[in-house]
Amino acid sequence: MTYKTIQLAIDAGVATITMNRPEKRNAVSFELVDELMAALDAIEQSSAQVMIVTGAGKAFCAGMDLEELKSLLGKTHAQNVADSTRMAQLFRRIYEFPRPTIAAVNGAAIAGGTGIATMCDFTLAVPDAKFGYTEVRIGFVPAIVSSILVWQVGHKIARDLLLTGRLFDAAEGHRYGLVNQIVAPETLLPRALELAATLMENSPASVQATKRLINSFIAKQLDEQIAAAIEDNARIRTTADFREGVASFLEKRKPHWGQS
Repeated sequence: MTYKTIQLAIDAGVATITMNRPEKRNAVSFELVDELMAALDAIEQSSAQVMIVTGAGKAFCAGMDLEELKSLLGKTHAQNVADSTRMAQLFRRIYEFPRPTIAAVNGAAIAGGTGIATMCDFTLAVPDAKFGYTEVRIGFVPAIVSSILVWQVGHKIARDLLLTGRLFDAAEGHRYGLVNQIVAPETLLPRALELAATLMENSPASVQATKRLINSFIAKQLDEQIAAAIEDNARIRTTADFREGVASFLEKRKPHWGQS
């Protein structure tokens, strides 16, 4: 398959996905989501034992593409449900991917970018990496990522990150367990490959069985939570706050909540 928004390389048992829209800071587009899903399918069907995901240029994935964001304003509820479902499928596909996954976060990983980075089994980040669940700043609901974030960090920290929408750095992410290791930029990919080599020393069957076991602990709850999250995510897009939030973001001004 020929990809437009990513690069996929498989070498010596390691599959590396590079989100490749550096001019857009690797922002999330519907095409990017589709190509990530296709790449995950290709990796699962290959001989690769470990997957690494990173970003081209200075950013890992800086949130949603502005043109895609504009397009959300005119969509029906059914279309919004379909879009939310696709994004949920991507996050869960990464989270439950049968082979070990490593995010090599080389820069900003905002909103959906934070989701992609933290759904991986291991998250390595450069010191200057920035994370944030910024959805509430523009009238979104971080519904899908919140389903898993609560399991990862607990309710109190999740409320802080999700309700404030603030940015946090790699050091803070490390304290919460969202970042496994902070790595110098020049050694980020070598460290990811070193970790991949360590993982490949183990029994592939045992590693995959262990991942399935861990995932099974919360699978039923996630089914219910993500189904509700998809509806919440679609529903918020029909509100005045969402329209004002998107407009203010695109116009680079402060939102006027309740006045739109």
